[in-house]
Amino acid sequence: MPKKRLLLICAALAVSFAGCTAVRPDYAARVATGTTAHDVCSETFVSGQQPDDIFAETLASRPGFGWIAPLIRYRVDRGRREVSASLAGAFTSRAVYRGAWGCMLVKSDAASIAPPQPLPAVSDTPLPVAQDPSPAMSRALDAAFAESDPRAPRRTKAVAVLYRGELIGERYAPGYGPDTPILGFSISKSVTNALVGVLVREGKLRVDMPVPLDNGSGASIPLEDFMRMTSGLDIDETGSGFDPSNQVMYVHTDDMAAATRRTRAITAPGQRWAYSSASVHLVARIVRDAVGGNAATVQRFAHDALFAPLGMQHVTMEMDETGTPIGAHYMLASTRDWARFGALYLNDGVAPDGRRLLPQNWVRWSTTPTLATDYGAGWWVNHHDRASDKPVGDMPLMPDAPADTFYALGNLGQYVIVVPSKQLVIVRLGNAQTHDFDIDGANRLVKDVIDALPGAAS
Repeated sequence: MPKKRLLLICAALAVSFAGCTAVRPDYAARVATGTTAHDVCSETFVSGQQPDDIFAETLASRPGFGWIAPLIRYRVDRGRREVSASLAGAFTSRAVYRGAWGCMLVKSDAASIAPPQPLPAVSDTPLPVAQDPSPAMSRALDAAFAESDPRAPRRTKAVAVLYRGELIGERYAPGYGPDTPILGFSISKSVTNALVGVLVREGKLRVDMPVPLDNGSGASIPLEDFMRMTSGLDIDETGSGFDPSNQVMYVHTDDMAAATRRTRAITAPGQRWAYSSASVHLVARIVRDAVGGNAATVQRFAHDALFAPLGMQHVTMEMDETGTPIGAHYMLASTRDWARFGALYLNDGVAPDGRRLLPQNWVRWSTTPTLATDYGAGWWVNHHDRASDKPVGDMPLMPDAPADTFYALGNLGQYVIVVPSKQLVIVRLGNAQTHDFDIDGANRLVKDVIDALPGAAS
């Protein structure tokens, strides 16, 4: 590599990730190229969006990423159905579309990975849909799609409002519709919570079961601590290319769970909260191993035990090369399917046909705050145990939403919001470049929707 180009890359990385203390700029570079290859692949071949729009809206405009975006080069090969990305011609990452498994970052030859097996079709059980949204609901949807600050675009792509099991409001941006699978980012963590819940109900897992490490300590950590992000391991997520959690997902792509197990401990389990996708990658491996130990068995389990009973027809659960779901980040589903998933938690873990999928009290356990945070186990909550406007969990509360509100949250402002006291599920999906994942917009959406419910004061 020419010396000038290498210096340019290092300078860009230094600016983009200033304040980080790790010493692997090559890892940071691969985080950038891996994110680009995977995201562009998923949203091109699964969501059906245009690659240049994906890069501009979901990658180039992210804080920190914009400094290196001019150096990123990506190539979409529609014939081979793969995307490659490089940083100034180096640190190339490649993602390959694998049909029902979506896209996969690969280090090995993708042809050696067994193709997914077809699954039974999910029965077509449409959500009850109100004939026309009320004028107040139409105004709430208008506000959800409105842009007030060109420097911080919200780019709402889809909103759905489910009230007492009926779809009373729904709207989509051009290029999106009721059947479009949309990348949920960290909403996926809440789905991983559900898969664990099913296995707990079946007696195949326990939240207090020990998870052995492979870092030379001989120690184990309870599964609950990984679900609540209190493992004590050095896997904090800061959103940079240098943080170990992102490196697990985009550098150690051949075995994310193994990379997490090798991480050193910095505190005892249960003593310190730190947001970390790497924790949930390991939880997803535990799910995979409990149902057969490979991609085909975990895909069939998720389909039969969760997606089909809920009527989720447009779901893609992406994997790493070990056949482990990337349970912290890479699940795509249609807006209506995300609403169906939220309804499972609104209804205390019971499917529309009356079957109990999650254990009794699982929803309460999952939405009980962890330590002094507003995070439970795979779900954020709208209350916490500390008198502060901004708790340790680093997400402000929604002041206009009821205190019993809880929500799944993904990067760029993906929300599945559950309000039990109002029998309400609200889904908001988009590419927001606003403060705190557009939680202010989510707060207003909840308020506007509640004000628009039948019987609400005008």
